Amino acid sequence: MKRIIKATATVGGMTMISRVLGFVRDVVIARYFGASMGADAFFVAFKIPNFFRRLFAEGAFSQAFVPVLAEAKEKRGHEAVKHLVNAVSFRLGGILLLLTAFGVFGSSLWMMVFAPGFLDQPEKFALASDMLAITFPYLLLISLVAFSSAIMNTYNQFAVPAFTPVLLNLVIISFAIWLAPLLDVPVMALAWAVLVAGFVQLMFHLPFLYRLDLLPHPSRKSDPGVSEIKRLMLPALFGVSVAQINLLVDTILASFLVTGSVSWLYYSDRLMEFPLGVFGVALATVVLPGLSKKAANENWQGFQQDIDSALRLVVVIGIPATLGLLILAEPLIATLFFYGAFTAHDVHMSSMSLMAYSFGLLGFILVKILAPAFYARKDMKTPVKVAVVALLSNIVLNLLLIGPFAHVGLAAATTISAFINAGLLYFYLRKQQVYQPLAGWPKWWLQALLANIVLVLFLLWLVPETQQWHDFDVWQRLWWLSVLVGGAMALYAATLMATGLNPKRLLSKA
Repeated sequence: MKRIIKATATVGGMTMISRVLGFVRDVVIARYFGASMGADAFFVAFKIPNFFRRLFAEGAFSQAFVPVLAEAKEKRGHEAVKHLVNAVSFRLGGILLLLTAFGVFGSSLWMMVFAPGFLDQPEKFALASDMLAITFPYLLLISLVAFSSAIMNTYNQFAVPAFTPVLLNLVIISFAIWLAPLLDVPVMALAWAVLVAGFVQLMFHLPFLYRLDLLPHPSRKSDPGVSEIKRLMLPALFGVSVAQINLLVDTILASFLVTGSVSWLYYSDRLMEFPLGVFGVALATVVLPGLSKKAANENWQGFQQDIDSALRLVVVIGIPATLGLLILAEPLIATLFFYGAFTAHDVHMSSMSLMAYSFGLLGFILVKILAPAFYARKDMKTPVKVAVVALLSNIVLNLLLIGPFAHVGLAAATTISAFINAGLLYFYLRKQQVYQPLAGWPKWWLQALLANIVLVLFLLWLVPETQQWHDFDVWQRLWWLSVLVGGAMALYAATLMATGLNPKRLLSKA
């Protein structure tokens, strides 16, 4: 467990820097563009290549590639790894080039599919299509970055991949502040920023691959691992990417709602993604290579211990993060975004969808922990079955809830489907006898329950009224939010230690 915590802390720390800058980025976008037509258009134009990136590169491809790469590293040696990397890079690059060309020249078609509600607003549709033609090549660049990240993660080089998104945030912030005022359509600066950031991120990775002696030299020569990756990828498309598909379905349906709905969902999703990225994604990034290595060596006891350790960390960190987001939804949105073009109405609407998303945080984190337990064993069929059920549930719930609750109903449907996904994955892990909870769980649950009760009472006691948040200036909001978040974290940690869960005990559990 010590290895997992240390590596997760490294990834989480780097991700924290990225997420903080991501908030600065979103504050800048909210200040200059608010929840306007231009903001709606950009968020959709940015979401489409990001969706494909998470679906193929960071999703299905990484989940299929890492176990095969780990097996080659453990059993076949460095030269075999280089041969596999060269063969995969040639095929991955070719597919991405074709997809990117289709995206750039068919941007209007993509927009018709992913934001059909924009068709009733020709100006918004044209703007979004133009922006997508600029942002789509980001898919090629960031997918190659994801390929590089998978290699480095397999070699336990977690810091560089986790730091890389910082560069995207810095470029977007710079372009929004300095380039946007120079353009006839200022919001187009955001699209150009995404494209430039893709080049910057890819260039940043190359020296580190060179140090590992794994800088790809694309080769037509095949490799046994290529066929294995192809076999594993197709089912993984569904198994690892349900959350992204659900969020994209939300965007499609939100395009039919009032202007601002896409932006409200975006801003609330960004806040939900903060703890998910800092902890959930960081933990999942660390867990998959470790599980893949243990599966390759048939170390099933260690395999089970890694899953158990990860789940204990989810309980201790994921539950308070969920409760904090729920209680502090409106203060968080107001503190970060209630400036310039972002109105009090936007704050309220975004906070409502954030409250709905917050319930799903634990489900999203659990999926990221449980799914790798299947992929590391090259079991792709089970997550696919689960994913199909979760996806269909999300679509049905979206259609049922969008009428009475508008954009909040879309967020709630995504939350419910996340728990359906996580619950079924856990059920099948137990059914297949891959995982059985180790000793000590009842006490662990009791300690977490007591600490969370203290946290909730503290926040409910001190959180000012909504109108007060609106009346505060920026420094007052930041001061109050710092007191609430810092105080809640300190009190939560102190309660855990008072009940016997101290850092040394946390490190030795497993």
